[in-house]
Amino acid sequence: MSDARALVALYADESCLGNGREGANPGGAGALLEFARDGDELVRRDCWLSDPDTTNNRMALRSVSDTLGALHAKGASFRIVFTSDSRYLIDGMRDWVHGWAKRGWTRPAGPIENLALWHDAIASVGGSAVEWRWVRGHAGHTQNEYANFLATRAAREQTASHGWVESGFDLWLAEERNARHLAAGPAPFPRAFRAARALPQVPVRRR
Repeated sequence: MSDARALVALYADESCLGNGREGANPGGAGALLEFARDGDELVRRDCWLSDPDTTNNRMALRSVSDTLGALHAKGASFRIVFTSDSRYLIDGMRDWVHGWAKRGWTRPAGPIENLALWHDAIASVGGSAVEWRWVRGHAGHTQNEYANFLATRAAREQTASHGWVESGFDLWLAEERNARHLAAGPAPFPRAFRAARALPQVPVRRR
């Protein structure tokens, strides 16, 4: 049976200035959303967020929970191609979370780092189907490069978009082309959608 839900592409990246160093390390996450409207019009939206003291891995997880939370704000569900250069995030959402859930959200090596954020990321997927794609960072993938631009700017300026807003992608791309050879990747989708297996249930958080 075919899935009639809208297909969207989401490119996310994270940044942490001074990741792992002593003291406060400000971070950010950024995302570019692409989807086709009325069959052929390509629409882009941006989302970014920041935290005054964080890590790259925490911001990678928030790049899921915050952006998908905003995407699902009106209750709709989608087919989502989520692309990130974070192996921690992509491997975790594809594979690790299933093993952790089977063991009661534990692992033999010790406590799961950032467990509450993993739960938030899983919960934010809601009723949508997601394909988790990894892309090599800083390797000329234009949409990922733009997400990195949004993330590093958010980390530096400590700003947030508070949801999806009009995209600055076209202006950014025009400026970047003056310095290096970049072109937008195939949009909206160069190949068939392949949803990952359904994510496990997460415990209800006590208030």
